[in-house]
Amino acid sequence: MDSYDTPGSTPRHSASSRLKDYFIGATPLQKRLESVRKQTSFIPTPPRRKIPQCSQLQEDNDPQKVAFLLHKQWTLYSLTPLYKFSYTNLKEYSRLLSAFIAAEKQKGLAVEVGEDFNIKVTFSTLLGMKGTQRDSEAFLVQILSRSQLPSENRELKVLWTGWFCCIFGDSLLETVSEDFTCVPLFLANGAETNTAIVGTWFQKTFDCYFSPLAINAFNLSWMAAMWTACKMDQYMAATEFLWSVPCSPQSLDISYAIHPEDAKALWDSVHKTPGEVTQEEVDLFMDCLYSHFHRHFKIHLSATRLVRVSTSVASAHTDGKIKILCHKYLIGVLAYLTELAIFQID
Repeated sequence: MDSYDTPGSTPRHSASSRLKDYFIGATPLQKRLESVRKQTSFIPTPPRRKIPQCSQLQEDNDPQKVAFLLHKQWTLYSLTPLYKFSYTNLKEYSRLLSAFIAAEKQKGLAVEVGEDFNIKVTFSTLLGMKGTQRDSEAFLVQILSRSQLPSENRELKVLWTGWFCCIFGDSLLETVSEDFTCVPLFLANGAETNTAIVGTWFQKTFDCYFSPLAINAFNLSWMAAMWTACKMDQYMAATEFLWSVPCSPQSLDISYAIHPEDAKALWDSVHKTPGEVTQEEVDLFMDCLYSHFHRHFKIHLSATRLVRVSTSVASAHTDGKIKILCHKYLIGVLAYLTELAIFQID
């Protein structure tokens, strides 16, 4: 079972408080965009969605980069459009962000790079990481280090990684001009202090802002249904659910693991719409799980809160943590996350 850290209380200048300071609050550009966004009608939850499929554009993916993205725990953020961002300037952005991080470290700020390392930042595109040709190209940012100590092995070490993408983002693309680059979904892996520093640089450079992207129980139920519906060549993990029971003095968690083939059989028994998942089917799928659990353990899971789902496709936690496990359905998983990010931007 995946482990997820639960943030506790933090000092005033901690990473968590800095993330809140840096990633929340409208910039002047954001205020100017409000009038445009208010004209756009975002549907909170469509009554049906397509079952995730492999995109033809994935054929352009770099297998090594995709493999690097899988099986890592990512923290999710939504991101407003970047103003005057250019894919032709990635090398310059690498230099500028490297200098910014060095300056922040020189100020004595908490940058997680260590004392004996040279810092290097790289920007690179993630070809094929899109739903349609119209989507903005995804790109990857990494903070790398090389030890200054004498050693035969001075290979670069990845300290922090973040990537930006837009999968089937038409609802946002239609609201902004060509001066903006829409990559509403941002995923980060590494120290929160580094995420805060990178976020600050992006905000100052591209007049954007980040917001943590949580996943509520309703959307976790959709994820559980859509990912169970995916056809797998082989199942790598059990289908697991985690519910939280509020009680005193501390909460109680209930874990429920199902053999993936049994979960797929249950889904097939309630699924009636070829190639799609409907709200009715999601509700029926979850109700069947609740009834089965109550029959065996006499516990009403409907009175608890779903906080995590895990399948062979991906696992997700309500606090905005996700781990993508299957390359075949990578685009499908990112498409739903992009939808949630766009809805939060509104």
